[in-house]
Amino acid sequence: MTKQIYLDPTQQQGRDFILSGISGSVTMLNLLRFRDVADYSEFAHLAPAAPITGEQAYRLYMQHTVPFLESSGGELLFYGAGRNFLVGPSDEFWDAAMLVRQASVQSFLAFATNANYLAGIGHRVAALSDCRMLPLTQSDSPIFTSSHAAVSR
Repeated sequence: MTKQIYLDPTQQQGRDFILSGISGSVTMLNLLRFRDVADYSEFAHLAPAAPITGEQAYRLYMQHTVPFLESSGGELLFYGAGRNFLVGPSDEFWDAAMLVRQASVQSFLAFATNANYLAGIGHRVAALSDCRMLPLTQSDSPIFTSSHAAVSR
């Protein structure tokens, strides 16, 4: 059985996100798995003269993307190298994790549909063999507070 890969939201996932009712900022958790060699077959016009790794192609994508992200009200909060899970499937790994915050769902959509941004999307396609994207919102849950509650024994 072939393992399913995910690179883009389905039409239903996109619709559900737009209609989610999220108000305020949204932070996207991105888990990224890079190709050993970037595949520019769909975007030959963006391909470097010599083959590069998926991670190098993703760097090109981010160099292209960050100005559009920032001008739409977004910001890169964190980018770090990944490993195997400490808790989770032992055969699953992610090369990198990234947190990107957008001011709102609407600003995310404006960013994601910007034609100038989309002109460089081929670097992302060439770079990734799989990814996950999870929208996160700030919780008002009382689980975590700044004061330390006494624990009864």
